Amino acid sequence: MEIKRVAIVGGGTAGWLAANHLGKALVNSEKLSITLIESPDIPTIGVGEGTVPAIRQSLKSFGISETEFIRRCDVTFKQSIKFVNWLDKHKHGQQNFYHHLFDMPGTVLQDLTERWLSNKEGCYAGAVSPQHAVCEAFRAPKNISDPEYSGKLGYAYHLNAAKFAELLGENAKQRFRVEHLRANVKEVVLGQDGEIASLITDCAGTLDFDFYIDCSGFASLLIDKALKVPFINKAEQLFVDKAVVVQVPTANDDIIPPFTISTAHQAGWIWDIALSNRRGVGLVYSSKYMDDETAINKLDKYLGGQLAQHQHRIIPMTVGYRERSWEKNCVALGLAQGFLEPLEATSILLTDFAAGFLAQRFPTSTSQLTGMQQRFNHVMNYAWDRVVDFIKLHYCLSDRNDSQFWIDNRDPATISDELKKRLAMWQDFVPAREDFFSKFEVFDLENFLYVLYGMDHTPTDKVLCSEPSAYSAASYQRLNNLVTHLVEELPQHRELLDKIKRYGLQKL
Repeated sequence: MEIKRVAIVGGGTAGWLAANHLGKALVNSEKLSITLIESPDIPTIGVGEGTVPAIRQSLKSFGISETEFIRRCDVTFKQSIKFVNWLDKHKHGQQNFYHHLFDMPGTVLQDLTERWLSNKEGCYAGAVSPQHAVCEAFRAPKNISDPEYSGKLGYAYHLNAAKFAELLGENAKQRFRVEHLRANVKEVVLGQDGEIASLITDCAGTLDFDFYIDCSGFASLLIDKALKVPFINKAEQLFVDKAVVVQVPTANDDIIPPFTISTAHQAGWIWDIALSNRRGVGLVYSSKYMDDETAINKLDKYLGGQLAQHQHRIIPMTVGYRERSWEKNCVALGLAQGFLEPLEATSILLTDFAAGFLAQRFPTSTSQLTGMQQRFNHVMNYAWDRVVDFIKLHYCLSDRNDSQFWIDNRDPATISDELKKRLAMWQDFVPAREDFFSKFEVFDLENFLYVLYGMDHTPTDKVLCSEPSAYSAASYQRLNNLVTHLVEELPQHRELLDKIKRYGLQKL
């Protein structure tokens, strides 16, 4: 049987990202229709306001103007995540920090890495990329004259999640003919074969489709409540399970950091994301090691005693993912598929990755479902496991001893076998591209290098040359020259955002 009618259950960022990916891939298929069913009663959670550079390619492929995106979604540029106090302050100093940069140094990376390891002068990120200095100078990653989605350095965005979903929705409806239905799904009807046969709604009656995509968030109406796919809980590896979140208005002349700030505390960390008109701040913690009252007081202290002036809420987080993201004639995306905590902006990243992967080989016939389901589930489970490892890396490398939370995070029993093997190997060798053998590693060599060496996990063996090569010395000099040039040339972050709102960026 041909697959002609596709339903996406749920809006928000996940639903509308899926609608754009599928709409773009299937726009020339006259026989196929896509309907997004969105509840008018469920607000967007609006916490996942950070992205990674891959989102630029997706937005560009959807035909969305970067200028319009920046203007409408309160966007700021994100060039890095700045990790503060993730190491012992007695050994590494108060307010110790490192940057996980988005600029990938490219062909000179290995030489510059070995050069830095041979003397460890300064911080690792500053020794291999000019972006460290650009971030610390609060510069933007591009000029007003640079074309859309192009810059002098790698970048992603901070954004207003609700406005982002609205923009994605308009694009999917206007450009890719996605139908939009506002209704609550009251019941999911299964056929005799166990597949989803139809949806019973409150205001649109019974609707039947050939294929269903579950973007219903934590409710997981299809993949969980109807199809009963088990959930793989990762709480024994990733301890945090709650967040206190608040939005803090900012003045028009406040400096906007071009990076996310992630500040560690005794039982987790605090994110601080600056948009053009407000800051989104959240204290992430483990309820096993910290109670709600302590978490609220700690966030209040971080905000200088201003928390009572703003509405805040506590969000519970169940960390893990579905045993199978694709079951029968249904695929789960976004929070319905899984959630791993906000560190490294993995939520939007994995949603974008999974939706794009699904769209590349979307089934046109029910005869294709079994084989494609096996492929999709294998890839997604691998991707989720490796992301779990990357998030765990931040915790298990920390040498903080000020609470049991950090001590327990170093317990080998909480670290996967794959991550333990890699860390053991990287005690003796510099990480290499060959260590990441799958194209479905969502985080790659450069990401690991920034975190490993930012957290002082360097090789113990003297496997490096004692004298840097002439080539690396020349590369190091070019890097220093580039730092001087970019810091002088690039505008202040807020200055560029104001110019984009007034004049717009060049079209490609």
